[in-house]
Amino acid sequence: MESLDSKVRIVWLVGSLLTASILGGGVAAAGLLLFDTGVWPGVGVFVLLLLIGVLGAVLRYRRWRFALEEDAVYLERGVLTHVTSVVPFVRVQHVDSQRGPIERTVGLASVVVYTAGSRGADVTIPGLSPERADALRERLRRLAIESESDDAV
Repeated sequence: MESLDSKVRIVWLVGSLLTASILGGGVAAAGLLLFDTGVWPGVGVFVLLLLIGVLGAVLRYRRWRFALEEDAVYLERGVLTHVTSVVPFVRVQHVDSQRGPIERTVGLASVVVYTAGSRGADVTIPGLSPERADALRERLRRLAIESESDDAV
């Protein structure tokens, strides 16, 4: 099993910081404008959400693993609920690599595997170097094409 690049924690931390800022700012504004409690409830919400985000990023990074086996992509992830996913190559429709603004800033990319079947069955492998993401995308594409001949339909 392969692990993610350690810089993915920065991406997750920035996401937590943005969420904590928005929600903490909303609570602070409500405290000032509606409830006359001042900004302190908002500061408390911000600190609490930021601490949860930091802990979550550390725990997510420790748990996230993936592997390409001969017949499928295997993923293990999750903090409170541990999830193991198996995506057979015959179910792969197409594969993309993507880089959001925060990922570009820290030099990372993600690979998205779109699958046939139910809604929400697509999987994303975050925290890869751009070179690793491109190589993984191409390898998955080749394996999906090769597995088409194995499909019993």
